[in-house]
Amino acid sequence: MASCRDVEGWRIVSKLREFDFTLCFEEGVILTSILALLLLSATCRIWTLRHLPSRVISRKSRWRLWVKLTLLGLAIVASCFNLFVVLSLKRTASVIWPYVLEPLALLASWILTRSNHRRTRSSSTILLLFWPFYTVGLVIWTRSFAQEEVSKGLFVILSKWAVELFALPAYALECVSPDDSVNDNTESPVVTANVYSIWSFAWLTPLMQKGSKEFITENDLPALLPRDESENLGNDLQGALEKHSSVWLALFISYGGPYMGAAFLKLLQDSLAFLQPQLLRWILAYISNYQSTKGAANLLVGPSPLEGYFIAIIMFVASMAQTVVLHQYFQICFETGMRVRAGLVTAIYKKSLVLSSDERGSRASGDIVNLMSVDASRLQDLCTYGLIAISGPFQITLAFVSLYNLLGWSAFVGVAIMIISIPLNTTIARMLKKMQEQQMKNRDRRTRLMSELLANIKSIKLYAWEYAFIRRVLHVRNDLELTMLKKIGIVTALNTTLWGGIPLIVAFSSFATASVFSSRPLTADVIFPAISLFMLLQFPLAMFSQVTSNIIEALVSVKRLSGFLHAEELQQNALVKAQKNTLNIGDEVLSITGGEFHWNKQDVSAALEDINLTVRKGELVGVLGRVGSGKSSLLSAIIGDMRKSEGDVALFGNVAYAAQNPWILSATVRENILFSHEYDEVFYNLVIEACALKPDFELLPQGDLTEVGEKGITLSGGQRARLALARAIYARADLVLLDDVLAAVDSHVARHVFDHVIGPQGLLATKARILVTNSISYLKYFDQLVYLRRGIILESGPYNDLMSNPDSEVRKLVHGHATSGANSGTTTPGRSSGMATPTTSEGDMQATLVGELERVSEKVSRRESFKKAVLAAPPKLRDASSDGITKEHSEQGRVKMEVYSQYLHAASKKGFLFFVLATVLQQAVSVMSTVMLRLWGEHNREMGANAGLTDKYFLGYGLSNLMAIFLGACAALLIWVFCSLRSSKHLHDSMLHSVMRAPLSFFETTPTGRILNLFSRDTYVVDQILARVIQNMVRTSAVCASIVLVIGISFPPFLIAVVPLAWFYSKITAYYLATSRELKRLDAVSRSPIFAWFSESLAGLSTIRAYDQQSVFIANNARRIDRNQLCYLPSTAVNRWLAVRLEFVGAVIIFVTAVLAVSAVVTSDVDAGLVGLVLSYALNTTGSLNWFVRSASEVEQNVVSVERIVHYAKDLEPEAPYEIPENKPASEWPTAGEVEFREYSARYRPGLDLVLKDISMTIKPKEKIGICGRTGAGKSSLLLALFRIIEPASGTIFIDKVDITKLGLHDLRSAISIVPQSPDLFEGTLRENIDPAGEHQDVDIWTALEHAHLKAYIESLPEGLDAPVQEAGSSLSAGQRQLLCFARALLRKTKVLVLDEATSAVDLDTDRAIQEIIRGPIFRDVTILTIAHRLNTIMESDRVLVLDAGKIAEFDAPKKLLENKSSTFRSMAMEAGLVQVQLDEAGENAHV
Repeated sequence: MASCRDVEGWRIVSKLREFDFTLCFEEGVILTSILALLLLSATCRIWTLRHLPSRVISRKSRWRLWVKLTLLGLAIVASCFNLFVVLSLKRTASVIWPYVLEPLALLASWILTRSNHRRTRSSSTILLLFWPFYTVGLVIWTRSFAQEEVSKGLFVILSKWAVELFALPAYALECVSPDDSVNDNTESPVVTANVYSIWSFAWLTPLMQKGSKEFITENDLPALLPRDESENLGNDLQGALEKHSSVWLALFISYGGPYMGAAFLKLLQDSLAFLQPQLLRWILAYISNYQSTKGAANLLVGPSPLEGYFIAIIMFVASMAQTVVLHQYFQICFETGMRVRAGLVTAIYKKSLVLSSDERGSRASGDIVNLMSVDASRLQDLCTYGLIAISGPFQITLAFVSLYNLLGWSAFVGVAIMIISIPLNTTIARMLKKMQEQQMKNRDRRTRLMSELLANIKSIKLYAWEYAFIRRVLHVRNDLELTMLKKIGIVTALNTTLWGGIPLIVAFSSFATASVFSSRPLTADVIFPAISLFMLLQFPLAMFSQVTSNIIEALVSVKRLSGFLHAEELQQNALVKAQKNTLNIGDEVLSITGGEFHWNKQDVSAALEDINLTVRKGELVGVLGRVGSGKSSLLSAIIGDMRKSEGDVALFGNVAYAAQNPWILSATVRENILFSHEYDEVFYNLVIEACALKPDFELLPQGDLTEVGEKGITLSGGQRARLALARAIYARADLVLLDDVLAAVDSHVARHVFDHVIGPQGLLATKARILVTNSISYLKYFDQLVYLRRGIILESGPYNDLMSNPDSEVRKLVHGHATSGANSGTTTPGRSSGMATPTTSEGDMQATLVGELERVSEKVSRRESFKKAVLAAPPKLRDASSDGITKEHSEQGRVKMEVYSQYLHAASKKGFLFFVLATVLQQAVSVMSTVMLRLWGEHNREMGANAGLTDKYFLGYGLSNLMAIFLGACAALLIWVFCSLRSSKHLHDSMLHSVMRAPLSFFETTPTGRILNLFSRDTYVVDQILARVIQNMVRTSAVCASIVLVIGISFPPFLIAVVPLAWFYSKITAYYLATSRELKRLDAVSRSPIFAWFSESLAGLSTIRAYDQQSVFIANNARRIDRNQLCYLPSTAVNRWLAVRLEFVGAVIIFVTAVLAVSAVVTSDVDAGLVGLVLSYALNTTGSLNWFVRSASEVEQNVVSVERIVHYAKDLEPEAPYEIPENKPASEWPTAGEVEFREYSARYRPGLDLVLKDISMTIKPKEKIGICGRTGAGKSSLLLALFRIIEPASGTIFIDKVDITKLGLHDLRSAISIVPQSPDLFEGTLRENIDPAGEHQDVDIWTALEHAHLKAYIESLPEGLDAPVQEAGSSLSAGQRQLLCFARALLRKTKVLVLDEATSAVDLDTDRAIQEIIRGPIFRDVTILTIAHRLNTIMESDRVLVLDAGKIAEFDAPKKLLENKSSTFRSMAMEAGLVQVQLDEAGENAHV
């Protein structure tokens, strides 16, 4: 059977027919191997499909299957008939194999069609690839067969094509997916796409069509494949990291499989790329050959014209194959990059939830966010281009082998130059790396400064410190960052010049050597393929430098990531959790025995030592102690945040925790309270009532569905505290930890909350609860009290036991503050006198007790019926996250021309014009050098030898190259150093000034993450990316123009093809830009919530861990990442979609040019030099056209950053002017301190209700005014009005007869002082925190600290005033932070001082000391306005202002108000237990 019955036997090329194979080769090798492959692969596929279940298919799909099977059945019949004919005729087949294999292969395809259609959802790739190949094979065979044996073989040909006739319609139907269900974005279209659709990215076309008609939104995007969901990606990486400590290895194991496949594709694509110069050489040799034989008067037989057309077809096919392979490779790289980023972000997030306290202390939140934004993105970038590290050397090797074949050993002169240039490249790369590392540090430093500035913006505005902080930021930006940017710019410009110039120098030196030493003339068929190869070399070399720096950056990042992912975690055994199914009243919920706890490993002394504490169900335990004694640390130890060095902590049941600084999520009020639990309306309403939040909800625009800004910035301090408390109650946990939750609310709200929530009849009465408190009002209701000093439990026990012990600290505290009445911390309500003289008889006591017990038991039974809180089901991906209060500003449609003009204006129009001019000239000179080459080649061909170095054409070529390199350097320097730097400085500075001038309401409604994104990501784009993409776009547009001109002038008929191609090109481009732009925007906008969530979670780690909600937060983070992936994947695939289509245009251009060249040679006389020139340009078109659209769209995508920056720089509504020179007050103003409100009303933002209504009052100089009212009455708003944080809706305020609305804000705010409710501190030293503007001497600072009772503490620190303060002052306790803010006010010595809850977090002794200072000689001449929740702090004021719902309710001396039985102030004082004392004192004074 293996015999060949053809005369020519088994040779490959036929000698009898022109340009053809032998029949035996066609039948025995081509057709047989195609059929055998089908048979083999179909059999394997059928075997794997039999394990899959059958699908239910629609009626339409069933019909399609039936038609396919019928047609294939007919084809099998035709094939069997054909075999019968061949066997009976014997002579007609040269080889019998294909005739035998065909029916078998068709039978296999019939079975495969059936199984595939019923069991999978996409067309069979095997069949879709088999039919085109088999058809081409048949066409080649038919041509040969018909020439050879047309009379005998006609029947065989007809029966062969009958098979095709039946099979091709079946093939057409196979292209349609077996699954015709409608895809409504719930799954990825890739699932049902066939192989052609995947290769050409046609599965994206419906999205592109939609994008060209309307703006795409997130809902139009296809769903992720399950394997690309971040939860799965994170688990893969987690698993790998547990087995291997190396981050590199773990990443490779998790995501490396497809990447290795991409490496193979890349090498295949490289080989195809190097096939093009060989084909160019073949066609040029063919043309030379054809010309020389054509002129030889028919003495020589020339090559067949068919051969020329055949080469043209091969060039087209090779070009298309290269396109398909290249973009599949890219797609895999981008997908891998995305997986790496998602996996890392998930891993970083999970890790940050379990970081130990010392690790957390040594890393600022900004640094951890940077790991996620910068380092994970760097590894993502590495995946995109990393394989060039393998493919680069391979391409270089291929190029040199090919060049050696063309030029002989002369090519190695070029090699030598390239090898010499490599160390130069590495030196530059090293310099760049060093600079980039330094730049990273500068950027980190600036981002940290910005994030602190934004976190503390309220204080900065109140203290008028804007200039000081702008100076700090601009120092880092202009003196460090931009100086470094200039250096980076110069080095980058030189680097690009070097990489553009080296291939030119290499080509020149190789040609020079060859022209001197080579005996063979250098003609067009050598020169142009060589130039083409040198050009191909340019890419791996240029990319090599980028990839080197990418790899170096990635190494740095992996080192950082590895350090973080292997950092120390929270101590696992810090507490033992045991779940009990039922806990009864009196059961132990928490027990600490012999506990010793540290914050840091290296701490010499323990923060808490010898702690013994047992808390039972239904017990209320109070924790007392001075500032910094370890009260909050005790709670941290209970939730496991501290390091336990001795003892045991056992916890039975779960925990709820309300921190001293309430952690509020940027979500609705209701979501904050529910905290991922299911909504139970009845219980929810009970909680709202108990926390007195009902009236507050009525004031909010959408009630409890109002979005609160980041950190709950739109709520008052008291509302935030009660929100956190409500969350703790709603969780219905067994142990409730409350850290001084009553400090931020006023006395009667505190009373309400205590009675309804914490106290013996409160909602939490049946729970174990620990309350840290500085107030002594409710001590008698506590079952157990613990008094801490310096981390040791000094005493503990029931209230009565401690009170009966004369040496007890608690007794001293209570008596010390109860007897002095006015100085008291809110004393025990209404029963203070009862304490000293127990008048109730035994009998009464008994009756009361029984009554109380019944009430409690009834309430308890009602409470028991509320079941445990259940976690709610997570929301769907597309509804997962809100954008915060205001949706992020995101333009739609084309980026406006105005944005470009503003960028050019910032960059300098003149500089840009020169840059464009240099680039265009460079291109013109480059075309000139190619023309010189053509003339040189033709000259050598005519001479039959090389003229050496003296040839004028060759010298012209050399000079043109030098000019091109020089112009390239000028262009690069102009764009990088001149334009880019100017725009960076101008845009950043104007945005910074604009943001700093924005009113406080802007910061309340805009998440910090969003503003930070502009200052980090968008600024980085303007600094380093925009210049590069603009440079690329201008360069590629010049290249494209030159290509069309050169081909058009040489072959005018080509211009006919240009018209349809240009139409197709513009259509595709418009399609692409419309969609890609929106996708890029969606990607950018969906990225912000990841950062925001991350920063937010870092701020609330203790709360998340206490509630044991790590898994909920991890899932939430995963949803945000998935939302971003959902937008990111299409935004990269869109580039592939475009490139495949543009490269198709390029391939058509090559094909048309080659066909035109061949026909021109056949019909008229055209020299090979011209064809070489034109074809070498045509081969560049694909790349250039592609790069042009890509770079144009990259410019547009990146200009979006400018658009966003310009929006902030130009469109933010500023506050009133800082300084109004004509209204500048006297330098010592205010001298007296008189404050007058005249019919003053104000609201926070337009469209909201008035918060202050018609306030008129005059405060005399030196007067001390107390301000009180329930939470949300407008107390803090009154102070904000004084500082013009909110502007009047009507009326005005006078200070010393000066209308403050006429002054500049800076003059006003620096003339009055405030100690705000939330103490804001910055990272830096203590000195910088007390005096950021650096205006005071150390002596003054020490005096202020002494008065603020901090001197002793600061003197105990080794660095004194230079002691570091951690981010947000986390190294100090809440009380110490308040005292530090108090020291700032003492330092400023102004005539008007405002105290907003200045001592709410301070213990009673310190509070008393501070009150004495305020009333002492230092502040005798100062007008003081004090807002207080502890009424005792304002009892000695000259007058008290009582506010109610924004109006003045009462304004008089406290004594008069107390005497008035119907006064609001009196009722508040009675709730706080102050009335009795005050009136007694008043009575005593009367007797005297």
